[in-house]
Amino acid sequence: MAQTSTTLISSKAHITSITGTDISFTATAGVYTIKSTSTVLTGSGKLAVGDLITVTGTSSNNSTFTVSTVVSTLEITVAEVVTTETAGSSFTLDHVGFVSDKAKGDGYYSQPDGVHTVSYQVSADFNANATIKMQGTLATTPTEDDWFDVADTTFTADTSTVTSSANFTGNYVWVRSRTQSMTAGTVNSILLNS
Repeated sequence: MAQTSTTLISSKAHITSITGTDISFTATAGVYTIKSTSTVLTGSGKLAVGDLITVTGTSSNNSTFTVSTVVSTLEITVAEVVTTETAGSSFTLDHVGFVSDKAKGDGYYSQPDGVHTVSYQVSADFNANATIKMQGTLATTPTEDDWFDVADTTFTADTSTVTSSANFTGNYVWVRSRTQSMTAGTVNSILLNS
């Protein structure tokens, strides 16, 4: 089978923190929801599916969560477990990164070589502590718990290096990128060849 090229991310910028006293957390029948009554959580310049958020100011939910569904501009669901907690205190949702959509790896096509190449490009103001790495899974229908980091694919930006690439080998069914510890800047593109 011929190589396929995939754009995992075309452009994704850091999002400013969201703070509100009307933000609450609900766990109902395995669905974990963060919602508000008036603080806008999603939409232009706000949270989207795949974003990683670190929550602070709560008594039970100070952790990092992955946005799995946008229900409305005032409500999201997350992949990780939340504890039901009512609004009232000032809670902050800090955007700290994101995961890309999944892309078919060589294992999806039962290819024996497992060779993949990834290219990262970030803006010059992308913060130096942020990292981008590839993740893989052997699951055909993966959940958040099925993903693992692929060795030797981590890119840590600095002001002199805004483009990097890595080769990795493995018969992963699906692959994706994960950007974390992001506090500024933009990931201009993440391109995958498999």
